[in-house]
Amino acid sequence: MRPRLTDKEKRTIVVRFLMTKEEKIRLDSLVKRGKYGCASDFLRFKIFDESRRKMIVLDEKASHKLKSLDYELNKIGVNLNQLSKRMNSFAGYRISDSDRQLLKQAFEMMRNCLILLQKYLR
Repeated sequence: MRPRLTDKEKRTIVVRFLMTKEEKIRLDSLVKRGKYGCASDFLRFKIFDESRRKMIVLDEKASHKLKSLDYELNKIGVNLNQLSKRMNSFAGYRISDSDRQLLKQAFEMMRNCLILLQKYLR
């Protein structure tokens, strides 16, 4: 059972506002992803508590993009590890055209990841 609230803690004022169906779907998604009990808790947090602690809440599209970004960055790491292993295995290793191509590809993938992050974090 919930603890009893004092008169000062009780919420008695109702605030209503209109939104589109798409906005409501997005709000519900953000509430669910943020582990809030209800939309009121989410909105109170966004309005009053955001300055205390930064929390990034993503909608479905951004969450999917971030998972894709994580996958791409992991692939880059694997490629760079393979290249560094080859380079460290031989004392006189010379960078081949395929190694240069691998480095260019890794650089391009990292650049795309950075652009995507900048888009969602602005």
